[in-house]
Order: sequence, then C-alpha cells, then structure tokens
Amino acid sequence: MSQYGGRSHKAQQDAFVVEVGYALVSAVFAAGLLFGAVGGPALLFDLPPLAAEVLLQSGLWLAVVVFAVRVISVVMRFRRASQPSQPGRTNPDS
Repeated sequence: MSQYGGRSHKAQQDAFVVEVGYALVSAVFAAGLLFGAVGGPALLFDLPPLAAEVLLQSGLWLAVVVFAVRVISVVMRFRRASQPSQPGRTNPDS
C-alpha cells in the first residue's frame, strides 16, 4: 500500500504542508523583526515627517522582500531534498 497513492503519497503531502507552514511562520517572524528594526524608530520616536515616512516605507518594502525570499528558499530547499536522484538506492558517495 506504499505505492500508487497509498500511505507514502499521503506522508509526502503531509510533509509538504508542514514545510509550507514552517516557511510561512518563519517568514512572518523574519519580516516582522525586520520591519520592527527599520520602521520601529519612526513609531517610537518623534521624527520629522519625511524621515518617519522613509523609515516606514523602507521597513515595509524590506519586510515584503524578506518574506518572499524566505518562503521561496524554504520551499525550494524542501523540494530539492525530497527528490532523490535514484529512488530506492543509496547515493554512491554516502
């Protein structure tokens, strides 16, 4: 039952769902941390309006980029690791 859509297929799907969940949670954490580091001073201190706007916009755009890069890198790393070159055989250099 481990072939043709059996338990093995379900296990792979579950592993992918867990990995995507991990990617999203870690990306939200990283983006929030970066936004807080860059845009936080604009929210905490009384800065000139232009400086506050630049910090908030920079923090927002950097957070979006970090979120996307983190999700893509985690998912791509998972997909590479889950596709062996020779199924059922060990790697020659292991």
